[in-house]
Amino acid sequence: MDPVQIASDIGRSALQVTLMLALPLLLTGLAVGVIISVLQAATQVQEQTLSFIPKILAMMAVLYLLMPVLIQTLVQYARETFLAIKTVPY
Repeated sequence: MDPVQIASDIGRSALQVTLMLALPLLLTGLAVGVIISVLQAATQVQEQTLSFIPKILAMMAVLYLLMPVLIQTLVQYARETFLAIKTVPY
């Protein structure tokens, strides 16, 4: 296989893995932010710091729950990357 193609595949895989690792946390932050914003709009409490703590706590909870899956995904990517690099002809 062409070294340029291997490097391109590794880069594409890196972007996909990054998205897969970050997406649950980002979606959690988005969902909690929207819920807090709706509650703030309904109660007319416009405190900027009010949404920060619930977002952080929710994201930490999701990270704690998904940590085994996220680590497994990262280890699998690293293993595949090292095997791909190993097959590069010099």
